Amino acid sequence: MPGEAVTLQLGHYSGCVGAHWWGLQAAALRGPAGPAELRAAALLRFGRGPGGTETPAPRLVALELKGTGGRKTDFAFTGMLRAHKPLLSLCLPAAAAPVGSQDPPSVRLWSDYLNVHLHPKSVYVIRQYLHDGDCGCLEAFGQGESLLQDPACVEELEDRLHFYVEECDYLQGFQVLCDLHNGFSGVGAKVTELLHDEYSRKGILTWGLTPDLQKSFQRLVNTALGIAHLSRHSSLFCPLSLSGSLGIKPEPPVTFPYIKYNASLNYHSSSILAAALDTFTAPYRLCSSQGSMLHFADSLTFSGRKVVAAWAALPFPALSGSSLPDILSAHQDVPWKLLSSWKEQKGSCCFAQSVVLRGICQEKATRLPPFQEASPLHSCESPEQVLQQYLHTQFPGAFSTSHVLQQPCHTQPPFPQFFSPLLTRRGFLLDKAQGISSADVESIPVLAALQSSPGLHRLLWGLCRELQAPNVRHWSSFCTAGLEQDDFQEALEEIKTLAQCYETGFGADGSEDEADSD
Repeated sequence: MPGEAVTLQLGHYSGCVGAHWWGLQAAALRGPAGPAELRAAALLRFGRGPGGTETPAPRLVALELKGTGGRKTDFAFTGMLRAHKPLLSLCLPAAAAPVGSQDPPSVRLWSDYLNVHLHPKSVYVIRQYLHDGDCGCLEAFGQGESLLQDPACVEELEDRLHFYVEECDYLQGFQVLCDLHNGFSGVGAKVTELLHDEYSRKGILTWGLTPDLQKSFQRLVNTALGIAHLSRHSSLFCPLSLSGSLGIKPEPPVTFPYIKYNASLNYHSSSILAAALDTFTAPYRLCSSQGSMLHFADSLTFSGRKVVAAWAALPFPALSGSSLPDILSAHQDVPWKLLSSWKEQKGSCCFAQSVVLRGICQEKATRLPPFQEASPLHSCESPEQVLQQYLHTQFPGAFSTSHVLQQPCHTQPPFPQFFSPLLTRRGFLLDKAQGISSADVESIPVLAALQSSPGLHRLLWGLCRELQAPNVRHWSSFCTAGLEQDDFQEALEEIKTLAQCYETGFGADGSEDEADSD
């Protein structure tokens, strides 16, 4: 039985991803009755709500700025979340919207689509900075760092953490969702340092989140400093974004063949990242799990490779009624997309990976036609063996762990209804559209993975190369926050050292760098 985890959300975009993630937990609890595969109590605490009913709430500490949560009662200061008008509009039947309209409702803040209760200890509002505006915003890494050097702020954070930690039967560790592009990267650096110092034997899994925004040198500096510091104090660090690049040069956002989403809407992009996050964090939440978050991280981060990349297929393309061997045999290449912001390179090299496939194995096996020869996948005795054999073929020599879950990813509102009409209610492929609206897609199969791969050399080295030429001191917010040139150079050297851990010695990485400089 897996232990409990405490989650921290640091920043507004992290709150957007978190709101969808908590919505997925709530949807899973409302799902069909049956043996549970994932232990809800790994992420949720169960207390008494109004009327004495048992009410699940995230074991969560969220740091936010003034103006992020709307009215004070919108957050959990009273221990209850009120129903928001935007949330109610998300739950209207499809007929209530204009025919053919795919425009989302007016959703600005993550509290607009949060549909779970929060404990009064969950939300800590930082009042020194504003969420939005021309001035007074938390823009720079150093500003975030200085916040967590204030004894009163540290005491408030520790009080909230201790509240959740002390009620755990067995604490596995901490999940840290942290904005990378703004000053919350500095907040995250100090938070993970605090966790590392106080809970050194627990897992600290950190997800660096970036929305699809206009590029700037300031955001690039925040990102690089965040990666250096967050990976230093975490058991595992993973950059997560649908943006095509974390650097200055803009790249098109990630596309999915059966989702029509607006990359500029946090409400849309954060839902996709939340569905992926809910899938590849499943191994340490399984009811049958004997490992912990720390074991999970160690299986991916050996040889100093603390940074991992995320991949996902949402939904995983599968014809309804097909067996798992048939489905996987149809894909010569794994049909997932990279969620860690660098140019995808064709190839099947990775050092280690953890792969989760959900929502597929309940499909009944089909009988092969007499003239069709069975593949090695058809001779496997279990879905887990099928997936493991497929991964062995796709990634020879890699250390792969895999899990197959029957439970799909539930996509009822407030999850965006942006799916292709070529999907069934359960997210499987149709031969042709049958008039089902996107609002009728109630769940989807998902394939997601965390990988330690040579491509991370490209990401990390590319950040260093973009940051070496300009002089950072002419950005006033960085100077005001006390960013020293020596500290900045030390972080760059740390990223270069990380990048070298992913070199393969075959020259591919060098050729990629030369191509990028053209």
